[in-house]
Amino acid sequence: MDSDRGPVVEGIQHVSIGVTDLARSLDFYTRVLGLEQTERPPFDFGGAWLRVGPQQVHLIVRPAAELPGPDAEIMTRRAHFAIRVRSYRETLAHLRALEVPCVDRPQNLTPWPQIYVTDPDGNLIELNAEAVN
Repeated sequence: MDSDRGPVVEGIQHVSIGVTDLARSLDFYTRVLGLEQTERPPFDFGGAWLRVGPQQVHLIVRPAAELPGPDAEIMTRRAHFAIRVRSYRETLAHLRALEVPCVDRPQNLTPWPQIYVTDPDGNLIELNAEAVN
């Protein structure tokens, strides 16, 4: 480590998300978003690990009072993480077929189209693609 620069960052390894109901959240992250559950050490608290390419999303069971909770509308400027999807149109069609509320922004100020969803506990997730395809 160079003391003037700090650590040499190689990438994001995982993101942790608080959830209240692990089974309900696993259903959302695996069935709705298509993430794959992977092995997790036997910690003394509830949770699950999910694979997103070489990165992971860690679900950690938390009390409801510590989580944002579902909003009446999806607030796209809240803290969130983003997942790159292969096809904007296929992802949007999949979400609509499952009746998952979302905000779709095929054209916006970023160079990629965006879809915003919230998980059952109100955690905001951006799904984006290289292009509207």
